[in-house]
Amino acid sequence: MFLHLNSMKHNNHCIYPEWRLRSNHAPITVNIFILKKQFQTRKQSLSKNSEEKVHFIDELIYFIKSLNTDFLLSIDTLETVV
Repeated sequence: MFLHLNSMKHNNHCIYPEWRLRSNHAPITVNIFILKKQFQTRKQSLSKNSEEKVHFIDELIYFIKSLNTDFLLSIDTLETVV
């Protein structure tokens, strides 16, 4: 059992030596707090056939065409980059 010794929040355990029987091992209980976290997600979409969509696609095509691919000399290099 590994506990965080420098944190009272995470070093939250009880040892019960009076519960042991013939063994030299004592039962231990540990409280582990798991907090529910919420993550904000945001989705954006472009309307079909809208000017924003056309502009976005044009910019994307321009960006992809302007990428420097001179160093992609083999399929292995391409696979590594991808």
